[in-house]
Amino acid sequence: MTKIFVFEYLTGGGIDPELAGEGSLADLSALIVEGRVMRDALVADLLELPGVETTFASSRFETPDPAQVHCRAQPGEPMTAFVARAAREHDYACIIAPECDSLLLRLHEAVGAARWLGCAREAIAAASSKHATSACLAAHGIAATPSLDARENASPGATRWVVKPDDGAGGLDTYVYDDFGHACAEYDSREAAGRNPVLQEWVDGEPLSLSLICGEHGAELVSINRQRIGLPDAAAPGRHERIVEFTGVDVDQIDRHGVQGRALEALAQRVVAALPGLRGFAGIDLVWHPQRGPVVIEVNPRLTVAYAGLSARLGRNLAAELLASHGVRVDAALRYCACGGAS
Repeated sequence: MTKIFVFEYLTGGGIDPELAGEGSLADLSALIVEGRVMRDALVADLLELPGVETTFASSRFETPDPAQVHCRAQPGEPMTAFVARAAREHDYACIIAPECDSLLLRLHEAVGAARWLGCAREAIAAASSKHATSACLAAHGIAATPSLDARENASPGATRWVVKPDDGAGGLDTYVYDDFGHACAEYDSREAAGRNPVLQEWVDGEPLSLSLICGEHGAELVSINRQRIGLPDAAAPGRHERIVEFTGVDVDQIDRHGVQGRALEALAQRVVAALPGLRGFAGIDLVWHPQRGPVVIEVNPRLTVAYAGLSARLGRNLAAELLASHGVRVDAALRYCACGGAS
């Protein structure tokens, strides 16, 4: 029997001020619905696998199904200590956490590489910084959104600029400006407050994401998804910024074997080659610009919300493939039908 521990930061106690410590709790709590969706989808897939025993982390803020095995941090136990303890009681650990405040990196250290079912430390470190990611991709000739210097003039042809956390997740705290000076002022304000911002040009086009299963000898693009990202027509009265709103993702929307799909498949392979250490499930956020084609916005070295529903949609248990990418073989005998049910 293979014992697997599933920990999703927010549902596992990460928004509990008694356990999580300081750090972006108010902002991250807005992502708890996405966190629960990802956790529940992964747990459901793992529970379908013979020979796999799954335990997931919960918190005092929810009442899990008593038929499912779950565990909680002890009163006053820091989250990293809890994760380290629970991981030691299992063969492997699947960790879902945002990159903010180095959370994903710290949890990697708590679990240890031997039990970690996810991307390697070097890939997490590079992808946790939008500045580092864009620089790395650009060095490999991949179109990405570069970080700008607020002390320089606006680049010719740009019409909008975005200011966001360099290590942000889920579109939180992401503002768009029509005036470069206002964008620079926001950047400077955040930098002075030690909030580690990044300033980039806004890329017009269709927002997409790519879902990958990455193994030791390559990666497979399993789904091309459309992201639902909204931007108000105008800033609120008396304000200069427009707030980006992420409302979800529609999975498997573009044929991977069509012209656009083949171009995105080639892009995915180049990104994986440029960022060694991507392993298991990973995501790439991009915009398909009408003239420039695909422009990478960021790389997610972890499970993304697009995972939910993909196994049923594709007719394959992606949890089994995630395990296999780490050399953990199970018999994924269950078949999924396209309508979303198991058979």
